[in-house]
Amino acid sequence: MSSASARLLKLFEGQRLTPTQRRIAHCMVRQAGDAPFLSSVELAELAGVSQPSVTRFAVALGFDGYPALRRHLRETAPEAADAGAAVGSGEDEPCNAYQQAVRAEIDNLRHLAALLADPAPVERAGSMLAATPALPVLGLRAASAQARGFAYFAAKVHPDVRLLDEGGSMLADRIDGCVRAGAQALLCFALPRHPKEVADALSYARDAGLRIITVADSAFAPVAHPDDLLLPAAVGTGLVFDTACAPMLLGRVLLEAMCDGLPQAQARLEDFDARAVERGLFME
Repeated sequence: MSSASARLLKLFEGQRLTPTQRRIAHCMVRQAGDAPFLSSVELAELAGVSQPSVTRFAVALGFDGYPALRRHLRETAPEAADAGAAVGSGEDEPCNAYQQAVRAEIDNLRHLAALLADPAPVERAGSMLAATPALPVLGLRAASAQARGFAYFAAKVHPDVRLLDEGGSMLADRIDGCVRAGAQALLCFALPRHPKEVADALSYARDAGLRIITVADSAFAPVAHPDDLLLPAAVGTGLVFDTACAPMLLGRVLLEAMCDGLPQAQARLEDFDARAVERGLFME
């Protein structure tokens, strides 16, 4: 994570923000180098909110208004001047909308790589996933693909993976079943637009005693909870439908960390490969 992003996260940490304000905060973190130079109108356009919302956001953080917040950012991040001067320098060649979407995803992956410079949160999550006798993996609607992909590979090394990718009245019953099977932790993929059912399911799981690990698009996602281990990975928003390369990759990183905590992981993989060869499962 860049020093500018880290300063902003520290500024927002512990604040009780509305969903609109979390959206502004998320936008500022993603544009950390430029944030001290953005007008309230520019920030509102980038975040997709109204200009008065930006003003209320600054007041919620304890400032007299947005100019005071921007002044604070400039005073505490003198090196941001260099980043601001580089904006619009024209170093990048013009590109079309499709290329812009790809470049935005590359930026998301770079941001994820910076976050992983501190591997402790992912290693902690991997240990929790490896230790739980039954492993529920939750992902509804847009996040169901991420949950299904994780569960598919996790089942190769973990003895009891339970995919929860359908909502409805049965979801709580399935969480109860996981608890009866010895589940101690639940992994959730939470991506925009965040279904209310996900928040309800996580609340139910917490009340049932499960520890929650959440892969979300932002540290300010509406499903964030102080008792959970939240791992952020931004989604791309440059196309009609969001792209989720960074959350997918973070899921694979979590698989790696989980395997590190499962002594039998390699043996189970080798056993699967041997059986796959016997069955002629894959084409050579």
